[in-house]
Amino acid sequence: MKILVTGGGGFLGQALCAGLAERGHQVLSFNRGQYPALQAMGVGQIQGDLADAQAVLHAVAGMDAVLHNAAKAGAWGSYDSYYQANVVGTDNVIAACRAQQVPKLVYTSTPSVTHRATHPVEGLGADEVPYGEDFQAPYAATKAIAEQRVLAANDAALATVALRPRLIWGPGDLQLVPRLAQRSRAGRLRLVGDGNNLVDTTYIDNAALAHFLALDALAPGAACAGKAYFISNGEPLPMRELLNKLLAAAGAPAVTKSVSFKTAYRIGAIAEKLWPLLRLPGEPPLTRFLAEQLCTAHWYSMEPARRDFGYVPVVSIDEGLTRLKASSIGEISVTR
Repeated sequence: MKILVTGGGGFLGQALCAGLAERGHQVLSFNRGQYPALQAMGVGQIQGDLADAQAVLHAVAGMDAVLHNAAKAGAWGSYDSYYQANVVGTDNVIAACRAQQVPKLVYTSTPSVTHRATHPVEGLGADEVPYGEDFQAPYAATKAIAEQRVLAANDAALATVALRPRLIWGPGDLQLVPRLAQRSRAGRLRLVGDGNNLVDTTYIDNAALAHFLALDALAPGAACAGKAYFISNGEPLPMRELLNKLLAAAGAPAVTKSVSFKTAYRIGAIAEKLWPLLRLPGEPPLTRFLAEQLCTAHWYSMEPARRDFGYVPVVSIDEGLTRLKASSIGEISVTR
């Protein structure tokens, strides 16, 4: 097939492009920039902004399927910047799929669309968990709107599905593990609460595999059409154990200190006010949303994804940690 991947230059995006190309598909990536890694894979690239409807329409032309993976992520920034990228951008992708008669759309969502303060999610499927309310972060709020629009677009002409991978990590990650390692080395990493809350994560190969399997199964009237699915390794670990395993694989010291949720929440609230007021660079080290996420149990049932499109993780956490340790992630975390 001819397949468009939006955001193909990112961590998951590159894994999607590589896997699709290995499967014999003709892959085109829609990015804001140019990526030598994609060029080396033989993946075509087209530059543009998701908020530019004409650019998206041009990119989607002639495609048999779209994997809409691009998004503005993070825990900081103006609501409008997130809305333009995540909601307007997704609306443009849906409209382009209809205009160009593309029959399949796989949307990369996030479990954060179900976030509700410190309310845990334990062993449930996506159909058992409502969308969140009173989001403290524009990322979660705008991704929830976008996901609902993707699922509402599902019909006989355009089959859609939304996947919610939880905390993707592995070799090639330039965000999650490197930033944890950097903070740990600087003595600025803390657990929120006692660190015993169970959390799911997703090794990069498994996150990509879920997309490939959903794409293969997706069709009008398919079991997965019009539905959302949590995706993870299906191996929940206590937050303390998870963080220290990732840090060990990156060659960084373990996190041993903690702060209470109330303290972390207050720090996050103060930081959110100070950063724009003082025009401080970058993003705050902690926000209310992050404090809530770090102290709450979040682990999910993989049964719906297994039942509807055959998703079974192929790389365990232990194997993933071995691969992470063997990669250059430690060097990356030091230099960035």
